[in-house]
Amino acid sequence: MENGAAQPVIVAIDGPAGTGKSSTSKAVATQLGLSYLDTGAQYRAITWWMVTHEIDIDDPSAIAAVAGKPEIVSGTDPAAPTITVDGIDVAGPIRTQEVSSRVSAVSAVPEVRTRITELQRAVAAGAARGIVVEGRDIGTTVLPDADLKIFLTASPEARAARRSGELKGSDVAATREALLQRDAADFSRKTSPLAKADDAVEVDTTDLTLAQVIECVVTLVEEKRAAK
Repeated sequence: MENGAAQPVIVAIDGPAGTGKSSTSKAVATQLGLSYLDTGAQYRAITWWMVTHEIDIDDPSAIAAVAGKPEIVSGTDPAAPTITVDGIDVAGPIRTQEVSSRVSAVSAVPEVRTRITELQRAVAAGAARGIVVEGRDIGTTVLPDADLKIFLTASPEARAARRSGELKGSDVAATREALLQRDAADFSRKTSPLAKADDAVEVDTTDLTLAQVIECVVTLVEEKRAAK
């Protein structure tokens, strides 16, 4: 496989939280020499900005009015993805519970989704070698013409166990409850809800190890790239 001659390929990986999206996407991008974009981090970044600037998260019109203000820049190296807001490194702060509990409300505001979707499309368009973009609405809304669309799923129990492993010391039952609430918000959102694209390949990760999921996705990407 000579990487130099490989066609650039755009891969959309969607699915609910706790399905292994981030770990899979980063590993696949690294193995195949592709750029990587964590779209969830962008929504967290704009949420962090709103919280920091004391915007009323319960007032969609207040959020909409300032959605264009923060300058969000995503680094696309899968080995060390970065994200800054107005030049500040926010990779750590965007993972706090304060941001996590508010990201659904901010993400649901149409002006926010329009703004972040434009950013995502610009990043994908600028990826010379191709890119793996992970999120909730990539295959349906952001990049409907992606070369390959993958939808990761897993049982709520498996997802909660993984997520509570990531969030050290958290309670699996409480994590499962929070994930199901997040799902309900994501699936029912009026603007770009979480949905599986008609032409997406569904991969149920419940009984797979991370290595198996990565291998499966790498194979799908390589087949797609060979066919281009």
